[in-house]
Amino acid sequence: MLRVATWNAELSRKGPGVLLRDILSGEDNEILSAIDHILKTTPDVLVLTGIDTDFDGHTVRAFASALTQAGAAYPHVFSRISNAGQSTGRDLDKDGRLGQARDAQSYGEFHGQGGLAVLSRLPIEANKITDFSTLLWRDLPQARVPVDYYDAGDLDVLRLSSTNHWDVPVLWDETPIHMLAFYATTPVFDGDEDRNGLRNADEIALWRYYLDGRLGAPAPTTPFIVIGDANLDPHDGDGRIEDVQALLADSRLQDPQPHSAHAKGISNDAHTGDAALDTADWDDPVPGNLRVDYVLPSADLKVIDAGVSWSLASNSEGALFRHGLVWIDIARQ
Repeated sequence: MLRVATWNAELSRKGPGVLLRDILSGEDNEILSAIDHILKTTPDVLVLTGIDTDFDGHTVRAFASALTQAGAAYPHVFSRISNAGQSTGRDLDKDGRLGQARDAQSYGEFHGQGGLAVLSRLPIEANKITDFSTLLWRDLPQARVPVDYYDAGDLDVLRLSSTNHWDVPVLWDETPIHMLAFYATTPVFDGDEDRNGLRNADEIALWRYYLDGRLGAPAPTTPFIVIGDANLDPHDGDGRIEDVQALLADSRLQDPQPHSAHAKGISNDAHTGDAALDTADWDDPVPGNLRVDYVLPSADLKVIDAGVSWSLASNSEGALFRHGLVWIDIARQ
C-alpha cells in the first residue's frame, strides 16, 4: 500500500529567504503546526503547494530536515524555483507600470514565492523528471489566450504555468509511479478579459494534453497520479468549472472523492456541490468552502481509502490552515 497526499499549507513569506530563516529557527508556530499536521497522516509521498522555493532547493530541504527531526523521514526531495514573481519585463496587467507583482510570470512579491515541492520516502528518479514549467502559454494545444489583451511581445515570454507543472517518477517497488504535480493560478483577480480564468483552465487542461501525447513528450506510462492544487471547484465558485469537470471525468483517471466531516460542517448553503468533499475554507459568503485540491490516480490503481485531514485548533475555533491535507491509500490491481 502507498499513501500519497497533497497539501497547500500556504507556507509563504513576504521576501526571499524569510521562510528558510523561519524553518531553521525551529521556533515558528506556523511551521511547527504544519509539521505536526503532516505527522498525523505521514504520507509516503507528499506534494506541497504554496511553499516558497529557491534556485537551490534550500528551503524545501530544510523543511524536509525538520520533518525528519520530528519523526517523519523524507530523504528524497524535488523542488525547482516557482514561476511566481519571475520578472518578464512586460506590462502584463496593462497599468502602464513595469516590474509590479502582476507583471511577473504569475503574481508574486519575489521570484519563487508560493511554489511546489515533492517530498518522498521513496526514491525519486530525478534524471527522468519531465518539466513543463517553461512551456509558453501560446504553445499549449488549443491555448485560450485572452483575445486582444496580450501583445506579441507578451506572448513571446509568458509561460502557462503560474508555478510549476512536473511529471516526477517515484520508484514504488522498483517501478515508477508518476506524480503529475501542479499548482494552478486562481481564476479571479482579473478583468473582463478573464486572463486568470483562462490560464487556470489551461493549466488544468495541460494534463489531459500530456496524457494524449500532445506536448512534445511521450505520454506517461501507468501508473500515474494527477496531484496538486487546481484552484477550481467542479461545481461552485468562480472559474471555468467545465475544465476540472473534464479532468474528473477522464476515463484514464479515477476520483476517490476524499471527504471529511469537518468540511461538511462548514458548508456554505449557497453552494451546490457536496460540501464533504471540500478541501479549502475561505471567507463566507464568497468564495466560502471549495474543493480545489486533488489526488487523482490512474484507473489501473486500486484505491483502498481516501480522506481530507484538517489541522483543527484545540480551542475549537476552527482549522489552523485554510486547506485540508488530501490523502489516498492505493495498491496495485
